Amino acid sequence: MTISPVLASPVLTQTSHTGVVITVFAVFVVGVVLISLLDASESDTPRRFFAGGRRLSSPRNGIALFGDFISAATLLGTPGLIALAGFDGIPYLLGPVVAWAVILLLVAEPFHNAGQYTVGDVLAQYLRPRPVHLAMGVATLVISLFYLTAQLVGAGALAAPLLGITGVPAQNFLMLFLGILMIIYVAISGMYGATLVQCFKAAFLLVASMYLGLLVLGKFGWNPSHLLGVAAERSGVGEAFLAPGARSQGTGTDKLDALSLQLGAVLGAAGLPHLLLRLRAVPNPRSARRSVQWTAALTCAFCVTAGVLGFGAAGLLGPQKVVSSNASGNTATLLLGGSLGGSLLLTVMSCVAFATILAVVAGIALAAATSMAHDVYGAVIMKGRATASQEVLVARASVVVIGAGATTIALFSSRLNVSFAAGLAFAVAASAILPSLLFGLYWRGFTTTGALWSVYGGLICSVSLAVLSPAVSGNPAALFPGMDFDVFPLKYPSIVSVPLAFLLGWLGSVMGKERTHPATRSAFELRMLVGSDSS
Repeated sequence: MTISPVLASPVLTQTSHTGVVITVFAVFVVGVVLISLLDASESDTPRRFFAGGRRLSSPRNGIALFGDFISAATLLGTPGLIALAGFDGIPYLLGPVVAWAVILLLVAEPFHNAGQYTVGDVLAQYLRPRPVHLAMGVATLVISLFYLTAQLVGAGALAAPLLGITGVPAQNFLMLFLGILMIIYVAISGMYGATLVQCFKAAFLLVASMYLGLLVLGKFGWNPSHLLGVAAERSGVGEAFLAPGARSQGTGTDKLDALSLQLGAVLGAAGLPHLLLRLRAVPNPRSARRSVQWTAALTCAFCVTAGVLGFGAAGLLGPQKVVSSNASGNTATLLLGGSLGGSLLLTVMSCVAFATILAVVAGIALAAATSMAHDVYGAVIMKGRATASQEVLVARASVVVIGAGATTIALFSSRLNVSFAAGLAFAVAASAILPSLLFGLYWRGFTTTGALWSVYGGLICSVSLAVLSPAVSGNPAALFPGMDFDVFPLKYPSIVSVPLAFLLGWLGSVMGKERTHPATRSAFELRMLVGSDSS
């Protein structure tokens, strides 16, 4: 699964569709603000603000989950990778499908039954509430800041050239604008506003990408075999383009880094706070399972379409043209749209990418605000005595603070490798949240000590190894090119931090002196299996 936000190419700035793009963006922005205002009255309680009143249907929530999950990178980055690497890009299409299989089989129903809103709620059912709520609040905030910063930087780099404006000030203005827009509609309408934007984005994304995919197939006589043959012929490596290792030029460390990235992407998806929060937006566990099934089906359909777009870009444009636009192939889908549909289709695909980023940042900001209000303020600071109105007020204030913080970081992070930042968010989720969640759901011997060791250990390990990686120092492309402290050879730490987090969770539980009361654990397991009246 490709998780890096997309950087626009100078080639795209030469199109004459700026006026249309500005018009479409303006209509979209006005629509988002109206949605937030119309739904403001529906967001006056924690249940409504955090989880949409838990009244969403399975199809609607599944579509919103799909909109929450698929980033602009999957739309633009994955087809570009396939256009350049051929068969070697296929694993990046399978990653999202595997991620939803993990969520469906291990997380969806038990998480819906056991918790209220956050992972901290699940663990607090039978562990000491304040420390686990605080640990999950800290981990959620770190993940959200990394992911929000990456999306905002990517949005500025993408949208500025498409709007016909260039330069760092223009990108900064667009990042600031997107941050303010996100703050407005999430703070006002909460889950309702985010759901409507995500459903719109999902429908827009599927229709536009599938239409472009049909145009590609039409160019090859609706014959996928002919498409693959032409793509291989134009690739420069012949039939090897359709076999593993066609363009494998990296070292063993590069391959290990790619494996670590994929591990973090697949496991991290099951620990992302904004996706877990959505599992509580439906009325019962059966609906949660069906929501994930809807999302998995839509993800499969989209990944097949992305594969068609990738091989179509290789066959119609050729790898050389794709690379000349963007070395990583991130603009292949936009170039393909311009080639087959002119400036109008290029405009549509550009707006799809922008809407995709906006929908994703909304879900992240809402999850972070929920954790700050419910975990940190409600459970830790107020010791469970916070009123409903206080939690909603703190959540809205948290949206403003978190959104402003992420926007400020993005404004001063022009050198930030957005792929690295997004990958780190997944790595932290896979290391700091998923091990504790799985232990908490399925291991009777899990204790508070084990939870704290796992969360803080996974968090510290993943962030520390990332700081000591080549992405931060030691080379001209690093965040700090003039420094050299890259003692860890991989950019993505998941291959080390995830096993370590599981080990620490087990070690802390067996070495700690406290033990969970059997009756409390049995009550939790009963709730996890059948739910409760308050679920």
